[in-house]
Amino acid sequence: MALSISGGTVFAILLISRLLENSLLNAEMKEGEILPPTIQRLMKGYNKYLRPFFDNGPVTVGMSLDIASIDTISEINMDYTATIFLRQRWTDERLVFEGNKSLSLDGRLVELLWVPDTFIVDSKKSFLHDITVENRLIRIFPNGTVLYALRITTTVACNMDLTKYPMDKQTCTLQLESWGYNINDVMFYWTRGNESVSGLDTLQLAQYTVEDHYTSVSEAIYETGHYPKLVFHFELKRSILYFILETYVPSSLLVVLSWVSFWISLSSVPARICIGVTTVLTMTTLMMGARTSLPNANCFIKAIDVYLGICFSFIFGALIEYAVAHFCILSHADSHALLYGHHMHDFDDEMNGIVTTISSHSKRAKRRKEPAASPAPAPSSTELAVSPSSPSSSEPKPEASPPEHTNWCITVLVSLRKIIRSINCCHVENPHHIDNYSRLIFPLSFVMVNLLYWTYYLYF
Repeated sequence: MALSISGGTVFAILLISRLLENSLLNAEMKEGEILPPTIQRLMKGYNKYLRPFFDNGPVTVGMSLDIASIDTISEINMDYTATIFLRQRWTDERLVFEGNKSLSLDGRLVELLWVPDTFIVDSKKSFLHDITVENRLIRIFPNGTVLYALRITTTVACNMDLTKYPMDKQTCTLQLESWGYNINDVMFYWTRGNESVSGLDTLQLAQYTVEDHYTSVSEAIYETGHYPKLVFHFELKRSILYFILETYVPSSLLVVLSWVSFWISLSSVPARICIGVTTVLTMTTLMMGARTSLPNANCFIKAIDVYLGICFSFIFGALIEYAVAHFCILSHADSHALLYGHHMHDFDDEMNGIVTTISSHSKRAKRRKEPAASPAPAPSSTELAVSPSSPSSSEPKPEASPPEHTNWCITVLVSLRKIIRSINCCHVENPHHIDNYSRLIFPLSFVMVNLLYWTYYLYF
């Protein structure tokens, strides 16, 4: 009984294996019907681990690109993300067959063929699209030429110079190199020169326009040898209209708004302080918002930072102007008080001098009348010599010191007044004229600075 069961099991296994062999043979026959007999024969002896012309010099690989899209260009990460169609052509003498038509094969057959080990040099992250199948194309021509195409999305580093941001131009590259084969094994070339790259003419970018693009061929030198390299250069120019509407116009209007205080009376302290502080705080908020979308790199002093700094300086200067004018008014009032006291002191001195003069004249008149009434005895010679000079010498003595003291006070007051005028009011007789000067100086200065700014960053 046991022997019969085991014999039946062995028979079933043999039957199943025979059926599988027949199905595999039928599949091979079907594949043989797709490929010509010559290609089938060559594929049987084909070794994908050996490059074409293994003993007869390097194999030349021609490349071309089709830029499908450039999705993002990031100034913060200094890179761009693009979707490209990479096409490579080379000739493999082992794949020559008779006929006049090319054969398009399934992309999954690439695992049976030798393909170049091309890679993107500055790629940060790349992937091959695989929906619904891997986006590969294999086409073999009768002379042994192989066309191999891929659809790749890659994020590539791009070193940017942001000193003129947002009026900058950036030149980015896409570099293709061979990873393992040096120039003795593989040579790269562009199939049609600068026309090998297409798709940029119809490309639409958010903030940039593609101004120019060109290709070049070079070699990458490493410690392990010299490797072939193809470089695609493209120049991007940033569109400034967005930044004009978003940053430049609001900041300029804030500067103009700060000038409104020049037409408000100096006595309206709350109104002028409110305008000055509000514009300063608003400008600070605008500057902080403009920096959020930019890289935090201290080595870059960008053009937009310079302009925002200029606007902030003018707004802050308008606030300081009111502080200076208000201080000059207070100093001007104090100087008027000092001058008023000085004039009053001079008036008192003058009145005292008039009274003293009148009293002296009255005394002299009395003395002249007294001799006429009762003549005095004749004075001696000594008295005659001294008496004429005694009235003139004795009377000015008490009056000599006050004029000297008065002259010294006047000199000090005049010097103090000059110092106050030179330091506080800058030789402005009326502090209210400071606003009149500011109404002209601030706008003219702002226009001149704008002319210099735009001329430098647009043409130099």
